[in-house]
Amino acid sequence: MTLLDVEDVTMRFGGIVALDGLSFSIEEGHICGLIGPNGAGKTTMFNVVSRIYQPTLGSVRFRGEELLTVPAHAIARLGIARTFQNLALFPTMTLLENVMVGAHSQGRVGFGKAISRISAAGDNRRTRDDAGDLLHELGLGHLAFVPAAGLPFGTLKRLEIARALAARPSFLLLDEPAAGLPHGEVDELGHTISTIRDQFNLTVLLVEHHMSMVMSISDRVVVMEFGRKIAEGTPSEVQNNEKVIEAYLGTTT
Repeated sequence: MTLLDVEDVTMRFGGIVALDGLSFSIEEGHICGLIGPNGAGKTTMFNVVSRIYQPTLGSVRFRGEELLTVPAHAIARLGIARTFQNLALFPTMTLLENVMVGAHSQGRVGFGKAISRISAAGDNRRTRDDAGDLLHELGLGHLAFVPAAGLPFGTLKRLEIARALAARPSFLLLDEPAAGLPHGEVDELGHTISTIRDQFNLTVLLVEHHMSMVMSISDRVVVMEFGRKIAEGTPSEVQNNEKVIEAYLGTTT
């Protein structure tokens, strides 16, 4: 069953065409890798799906319903959550509190009210318990009461994923989750993404430059260049596509 249908999406910023008639679909339960050189339009596409940008033309349907009429603050209620390239965590708050803020802000209230709720003692025991469970699932349970400030970058990346999962989404958008991680942690993160997909019954759209991770965990891969799709298929099909080799991968091995 198709979860997301992107059809002929065009995004113009003045005279710049960031997306040019882009179309692809994602099957429910799949991990879809979205790859391409810098400037290909990957993050722009993310921002369209997460309703930060309104495209110039085109349609985006989620579970068969038009997503482009839904305001950004309402997409969490549809089951959509995302992470960002640049971490947007609260450094003085504990890991547990960061995840609790995610649960409140993505589900019912804004970040300001969410922080106020967390500051009040014993606000929501169920939310606290759920946040603790998520931290344990991502290997962060032992750090639940530690402030985020000063923790290793890889730990903070996992924390951001935990916060996105706090709203219990069915569709998770991961924007370069492995950026800045050493090679060993990239492999570990890939395993984590596959695990949470299965454990939480997620569909995942993944933008990432680490090709080994994308190819090892994705069911389908969409390749972009200059805002257009130049290839789509299984990882093996994409790796052996001449247009992809020329534009991005540079090798078939």
